[in-house]
Amino acid sequence: MISTDAAADRLAALKLRDPHTLLGAHPDAQGITVRTWRPDAVAVECVLEDGARHRLPERRLGLFEGRIPPAPLPLRYLLEVTYPGGRRFTVRDPYSFLPTLGDMDLHLLGEGRHARAWEKLGAHVRHVNGVAGVSFAVWAPEADSVSVVGDFNSWDGRLHPMRAMGASGTWELFVPEVSEGVRYKFEIHPRGGGMHFLKSDPYAFRTEIPPATASVVHELGHFAWSDDAWMEQRRATEGTPRPMSIYEVHPGSWRHVVEDASTGASRALTWRELAPVLGEYVERMGFTHVEFMPVAEHPYGGSWGYQVSGYYAPTARFGHPDDFRYLVDHLHGRGLGVILDWVPGHFPRDAAALGRFDGSALFEHADPRLGAHPDWGTLIFNFGRNEVRNFLVANALFWLEAYHVDGLRVDAVASMLYLDYSRKAGEWLPNRLGGRENLEAVDFLREVNDAVKAKHPGAFVAAEESTTWPKVSHPTSEGGLGFTYKWNMGWMNDTLSYFSRDPIHRQHHHHQLTFGLTYAFSERFILPLSHDEVVHGKGSLLGKMPGDDWQKRANVRALLAWMWAHPGKKLLFMGGEFAQRREWNHDQSLDWHLLEDAGHAGVQALVAELNRRYAAEGALWEEDTSFAGFQWVQADSADVNVYAFIRRGKKGTRPLLCVANLAPVVRQDYALGAPQAGTWETVLNTDDARYGGTGADGAPVQAEAVAQDRQPAQILLTLPPLSVRWLVPSGA
Repeated sequence: MISTDAAADRLAALKLRDPHTLLGAHPDAQGITVRTWRPDAVAVECVLEDGARHRLPERRLGLFEGRIPPAPLPLRYLLEVTYPGGRRFTVRDPYSFLPTLGDMDLHLLGEGRHARAWEKLGAHVRHVNGVAGVSFAVWAPEADSVSVVGDFNSWDGRLHPMRAMGASGTWELFVPEVSEGVRYKFEIHPRGGGMHFLKSDPYAFRTEIPPATASVVHELGHFAWSDDAWMEQRRATEGTPRPMSIYEVHPGSWRHVVEDASTGASRALTWRELAPVLGEYVERMGFTHVEFMPVAEHPYGGSWGYQVSGYYAPTARFGHPDDFRYLVDHLHGRGLGVILDWVPGHFPRDAAALGRFDGSALFEHADPRLGAHPDWGTLIFNFGRNEVRNFLVANALFWLEAYHVDGLRVDAVASMLYLDYSRKAGEWLPNRLGGRENLEAVDFLREVNDAVKAKHPGAFVAAEESTTWPKVSHPTSEGGLGFTYKWNMGWMNDTLSYFSRDPIHRQHHHHQLTFGLTYAFSERFILPLSHDEVVHGKGSLLGKMPGDDWQKRANVRALLAWMWAHPGKKLLFMGGEFAQRREWNHDQSLDWHLLEDAGHAGVQALVAELNRRYAAEGALWEEDTSFAGFQWVQADSADVNVYAFIRRGKKGTRPLLCVANLAPVVRQDYALGAPQAGTWETVLNTDDARYGGTGADGAPVQAEAVAQDRQPAQILLTLPPLSVRWLVPSGA
């Protein structure tokens, strides 16, 4: 055991790993010795609970020490500290408290199995021995020492050095009389010397508004939820087939408030402002879910949230964490699910964030062939490290637990699955078996998905996975990755490619709308028309379409009705529902004024009707993942750009016939097969005048008992140009 003076030297150099062995109250043969480290102070007194005062002489520069009579430990006392000029402060001594982390917590964190890690690491308002304060804990195994700094100590790292919790790599300190709302960071002193640096708390529940980077003490338990009925229904209906129509939203650009009419200056809605406006709109439009692009804190708004620095904090750009809870609670109250975009694939290099957190490659791999992303200039998590995996698995569970979200969409899964993703030969390292698969990332994804299923029944996880990796949405017990859904990127690419072509060329690309049905039931798919398709020079949905303005809108209407009838859940990025003209800009509001134009308002009316009819027609979702729910009627009519198929649901559900004429000409008396004879009525026609179409006749038609297209009946239809029509048997 080192001497007091040697320990004091190490403390002064900020290299003492357990300052509690030197500081605080320590019994000896003659009573209790109290020591405190108060650089710059001129005098310190120890004030006991009974009012007795004991001067602590300055043993050496900054170290004050004195003996008091024997008393039970832990000793309750105050320190009265006097600084030059007579400034005097009375504080409780942080070094008089026992650790707030237990051995079992440290064991589970070290093994990567602490499902509620956020309750132990980070900053937590607590009462210890009847004293209010905040316990701070951070994982930094390669640091020489760590101090917590903030508003409560003038950001002076000398005042609150933390204790190392054995060999766990975790540092802890309870600081009495610190309260919610205080800003803080961790001051890291790297091993082997070098300048200290400040890091934001990886587990912070709240942050400053960027570009400021301090963490903020926040208590999770204040908010009073009112969504018990929603949460119970979610649990009770797990695994039940249901319609799912997702409205994807970037909260910073959905709708702005004009703050200065003279200049036109505007700002995004806050979380609380967004709640009633977005909730009413999405409910009225008939969507079942809202999916928010990443809301976790991020330093650069231009990353759209995909370069996360604060994984446990909703961005402060739009308000307090409880304001985001209010938004989720409000949407649940309207019967709307909430999905968050979640980004475990990479993180930014910003100085205050996770990169080189304790001076070493802690969260990332040291080798850039494993730990650096060549496309985005970001760092890649070391999924094989227990504590890193625990950080991310717990984070997924955190958003479901603390914010009641209903689903997570995992970004860029392909970049996690492949070691050679976007890398040339020689720029990547093979796995232990010699392959290109990131085996640790595979294990991590399976662990996340199994944890979500086990702990939050009814919640789901969707993968944005752009390759042919097998069994993405199959259970891990069957060798799958365990996701609930997979984004169907192949469908999206083929469909947009087809619709963007001049109709005169579409007959040569007819397969682009049929090929997807060869694999449509290999996974549980979501059909995404997401933000990625309307940025970086790709143009808006409307802008992709050929023809004059009327034809462009007709093509958009046909695309959306085709998508809503196609097997798979639906996702549409904001603005697509009213045919936004310009490409999406994250700094600007959507162009809501376009709804003053009847053509754009017609597209919006169509989307609302698509959602309403989709929910009402079980044939469109009851057998969404089975060939039993789909049958081609005409898949080979390339010369006339016509497609037709039947959707079927469970027994007793009426079938739905979808017919698409994707040529700019009318098809008169066009013969189609039908699954039964009798009267068929049109329940949706994109050429309806209400939607901006020509007002084509949608009167009921008779199916005659004449075999056609391998069906027992035949219908003769007039097919309007660039249109999609849904028909159902009358009276069924």
